[in-house]
Amino acid sequence: MNPLPAHRYLHRIAPTPLVPLALTPDAPLIWCKLEFMNPSGSTKDRIARYILEKAWRTGRLQPGSVVVEASSGSTSIALALCCAQMGMKFIAYIPDTATNERSLMIQAYGGEVRKVSGGMPEVIRAAHDFSLETDAFLTRQFENEDNSEAHELGTAHEILSQLPQPHIDAVVSGIGTGGSLVGLHRGFTKAGCDVQPIAAIPCAGSSAFASNIECCSLQFSRDVPGVIDGCSHLYATWKNTTEAKHLKELRVSDERCMEITQQLWRMGFPVGPSSGLNLGAALLHAREAAPHAVIVTVFPDRMERYFSHKVFEAIAAQP
Repeated sequence: MNPLPAHRYLHRIAPTPLVPLALTPDAPLIWCKLEFMNPSGSTKDRIARYILEKAWRTGRLQPGSVVVEASSGSTSIALALCCAQMGMKFIAYIPDTATNERSLMIQAYGGEVRKVSGGMPEVIRAAHDFSLETDAFLTRQFENEDNSEAHELGTAHEILSQLPQPHIDAVVSGIGTGGSLVGLHRGFTKAGCDVQPIAAIPCAGSSAFASNIECCSLQFSRDVPGVIDGCSHLYATWKNTTEAKHLKELRVSDERCMEITQQLWRMGFPVGPSSGLNLGAALLHAREAAPHAVIVTVFPDRMERYFSHKVFEAIAAQP
């Protein structure tokens, strides 16, 4: 097996913090996993590292290999960082509507960006076709079971070890690839927790959905990136199994997602809109849950990849 570069630090990454958070003094307490503290700034570092290291161990990857993925941003940023650490080339296929900050971050790590017109189905198809033509390693985040396994074996056990009592009543996550919700629920369940999975769904409130995409039989908003522009076979398959028999899908309006995100900023959490979505859905579930229920969610990524996004409009407009 080829040795990994000596400067590699991925195996030395400490667990991200889990903090109890009440949005207001009278709000329910929600346990929040600060995944924005991963090296590239998102929870996608976990799946990037897990998928690539597994492929490296089996001999599919080696120094100089080409890795490719279809991603609207965070997964590509994470893969670019990991490939830089492991001495490989990375090519990202992304929608041409993705924020420029994301492209810059991918390129800063030495990755190549190829923008595709249309939605995620077109982006996925372009990446797939390239991998077939060149034998590049396609990480297949939307269908690769290693995605959810990274959270089942890693993130879930971290969270259980960080709670005062190793018990969880509900886990809340938005659906991009579906890996976080599927993996966390599976990890908690296998550890003995009777935990309810909650899918957080961003929606455009009373607006028409004509300009939005539909994925996995759910309608999504365009204003909460990361949970709207994926076509998750992982989630679609899992939700039709007995594992997901207690699955609940909670919708949070765009406005509420943005409001909570900005409130989190003022509390010192440098998060993106998907964190506002997740916390919003967790708070909705808490209204119906038993008193003192242990509810866990994830803050998936950092704010700087959203500077040109709608969530920053009010701040950007200030003189």
